[in-house]
Amino acid sequence: MLNVIKAVNEWMWGIGLLIILCGTGIYFTFRLKFIQIRKFGEGLRLVFDHFRIIGEKKEHGEMTPFQSLVTAIAAQVGTGNLTGAATALVSGGPGAIFWMWLSAFFGMATIYGEAVLAQEYKTTADGEVTGGPVYYIRQAFKGTFGKILAAVFAVFIILALGFMGNMVQSNSIGAAFSGVFEARNIPIPPVTIGILLAVFALFIFVGGTKRLAAVVEKMVPIMAAIYIVGSLVLICMNITALPGALKMIFVGAFNPQAILGGAAGITVREAIRYGIARGLFSNEAGMGSTPHAHARAAAENPHEQGLTAMISVFIDTFVVLNLTVFTILTSGAMSSGKDGIALTQEAFVRSFGSFGDIFVAVCLLFFAFSTILGWHFFGEINVQYLFGKKAVKIYSAVVAVFIIVGSTLKVDLVWELADFFNGLMVIPNAMALLALSGVVVTVSRKFGKK
Repeated sequence: MLNVIKAVNEWMWGIGLLIILCGTGIYFTFRLKFIQIRKFGEGLRLVFDHFRIIGEKKEHGEMTPFQSLVTAIAAQVGTGNLTGAATALVSGGPGAIFWMWLSAFFGMATIYGEAVLAQEYKTTADGEVTGGPVYYIRQAFKGTFGKILAAVFAVFIILALGFMGNMVQSNSIGAAFSGVFEARNIPIPPVTIGILLAVFALFIFVGGTKRLAAVVEKMVPIMAAIYIVGSLVLICMNITALPGALKMIFVGAFNPQAILGGAAGITVREAIRYGIARGLFSNEAGMGSTPHAHARAAAENPHEQGLTAMISVFIDTFVVLNLTVFTILTSGAMSSGKDGIALTQEAFVRSFGSFGDIFVAVCLLFFAFSTILGWHFFGEINVQYLFGKKAVKIYSAVVAVFIIVGSTLKVDLVWELADFFNGLMVIPNAMALLALSGVVVTVSRKFGKK
């Protein structure tokens, strides 16, 4: 099964899908006149302004702009930052990180467009404010085609995030704690971690949007701060290796053999493929997931929410993910032969001793658990769109089962499944973004001058 899915992903993540993803980002970058540079400062200011009103309550399923931001970041900052960065380094070499950066830069313009459209076409269903790609897809393509395309996207995101994606999260948590337990001869199997995760997740699932928002607005800033401080300490301990790490990234992006040697068998194509694929899994720009959170924000206008969304990609990729990359490269952990979360843990163990793997496991627990909450929420909106509110409880129960199952699977299979369904999600979302690009530009011009 693994070989079949790998073969399909090799084809799907070939030149076509990479052109769709990066091409959409490049297109929006030029149409919006490099908004990720022009309005970066304003976006940061908005984020800090939103932070000051933490705890403010909203009605009818709405979130404060800060709650919508941290819900989006909760979904973005997960295993893609700790495990995905490591698998990109192993599978695509250090050069993959350059392509990750490039896709994230253009992705900032893409996600601006997603958030603007989510705000522009949000609606009220079952007494709650809601929105997301299914709603702007139907605005982009009228009639039967629009309905079918929206339904197809809804099915893909439920499978990609609610089920397969959450298996990735629980798999990485289970693997991280398995390493900790095995090193200390504690006989606790990964499935035990999966069961505990599922129970806690279900408790928050049944509390709805208010409970989710209340949890993530407190959890995300704290967990990010702890990981950032720990990573910076590690990098400072190995600061003399930083120039070499940067060289590995830039040279490896165009000549992997010069860094890894011909025996590694990694080509430029693989560096690009794994860099963009893992970058997408990490920051989700163009995937159509985070617009669900941005649609619920009680924003001043769509433009401001777009700028807020843009900063979330910056935080995810250029801050948190980069910290993981440089902890691995500066610590020399690449030579260990490890992969996935074990490689990230190895980097911290080399610098922090036996405390290192515990630190990573705990950080990953909070990162991945917050992502589980965010991805369940995104899938829930689409379940409700397809089947109505009564189906949500069944969906939540099935997600809990996938969380448990995911904790027991091999890492390669889980990641390949996630890549497969993530790729399918991109196509209908990108089609709608391009079709409605004029709306995004109009909103940017209207409110961007204020």
